[in-house]
Amino acid sequence: MGFGTTEFHVFRPSERITGPYLFNLLRAPYVRKAGATKMQGAAGQRRVPADFFAALQVPLPPLAEQKRIAGILDAADALRAKRREALAELDTLLQSTFLDMFGDPVTNPMGWEERTLGELARNSFRNGLSPSTQGTIDGEVLTLSAITRGRFDFAARKRARFDKQPSPLQKLSTDTFLICRGNGNRQLVGIGVYPDRSSSRICFPDTMIGVAVGLDIIAPAYLQSVWCTSRVRRQIERGARTTNGIHKVNQGLLSSIVFPVPPADLQLHFTAVAESVGQQEARHRAHLAELDTLFASLQSRAFSGDL
Repeated sequence: MGFGTTEFHVFRPSERITGPYLFNLLRAPYVRKAGATKMQGAAGQRRVPADFFAALQVPLPPLAEQKRIAGILDAADALRAKRREALAELDTLLQSTFLDMFGDPVTNPMGWEERTLGELARNSFRNGLSPSTQGTIDGEVLTLSAITRGRFDFAARKRARFDKQPSPLQKLSTDTFLICRGNGNRQLVGIGVYPDRSSSRICFPDTMIGVAVGLDIIAPAYLQSVWCTSRVRRQIERGARTTNGIHKVNQGLLSSIVFPVPPADLQLHFTAVAESVGQQEARHRAHLAELDTLFASLQSRAFSGDL
């Protein structure tokens, strides 16, 4: 059996080029970047045309050299994959620890008291401040990807100008739980994380909602973990409204989200575990960044004859 589709271009190795070499060539940054400039079609349906690949200049060293190059790139990429697997295992470990300590929030088998986010937040909800094309006040603002990747990403920010001075309550702070206010992906709307640092120069945009929760009642590590559970996600996705393809939540909906709140001492114990896991994750991410840099360098040298 076979299949036909316009979603894929099919390439096969031949007597002049090996499959692993061809694979590594086609995913090289310079090829992908050039292909992106040639994409055609309507928004959401854009594709790289076959003409781009037909005209692509392909360096063709001898087959033995192709195998050597592909072997080096594959080995480097395997190291990156192992580091990503280690990060995934740490994430699984934290989730397992959460369930062992607190039970599944859906059934709340340990009978913890249940509270709404509104009760815990004490009317501290506020929208961020988005840049203005007419603005005269310089600063920086987070982008949505700073909070929609399952962890806070400080690099996801940009320079911006605002038409008014951001309020201190709209500044980046480790005490503010940031929630995605709207997104085209239903699974990302309502995602929430705590920043890992504060800054008086950086603010969060109007596409996020900030919440300051009473730390005497709920620990940030616990809130961030319970917020990822299916019980909270179901409430968010059920209450989200859609406008022009964008799924949105508001402060009212977020205030009504209900979840179990265990005793403070258990939350603090979980916080200690989360901090330990976080430290290990930071080391793995730093090593992964080094491997990514190495891999990019090897890719650049591989197809310029310098490897």
